[in-house]
Amino acid sequence: MFFLTKVMVSAIIIGAVTEVARYFPKYGGIIAALPLVSLLSLFWLSVQGEKITNLSNFALGVLWGFPATAVLLLVVALSLKHSMSLSISIGLGVVSWLVVLYIQDILIGS
Repeated sequence: MFFLTKVMVSAIIIGAVTEVARYFPKYGGIIAALPLVSLLSLFWLSVQGEKITNLSNFALGVLWGFPATAVLLLVVALSLKHSMSLSISIGLGVVSWLVVLYIQDILIGS
């Protein structure tokens, strides 16, 4: 039951963001850029009784992924601007995301 509650609340938030984006793309993007998934995940993990150290490690993991995610979004935006299809744009974005994560791991280590 708890799993279904998490899914429903999360889906409603995603649905609301996409509806805002349909009518106000700029504001929808700003809202989507909010760390909604990260905050929801922290909330659900906390409700499930996870230790504070696990919540902290999760938050640091999100921060670790931020540069790669920024590159992914930049590649997708530039690809779409150059009239590439959405699927190709997302594919290029995901590849760039993986490359940045790999480079980060080599340079900084885990």
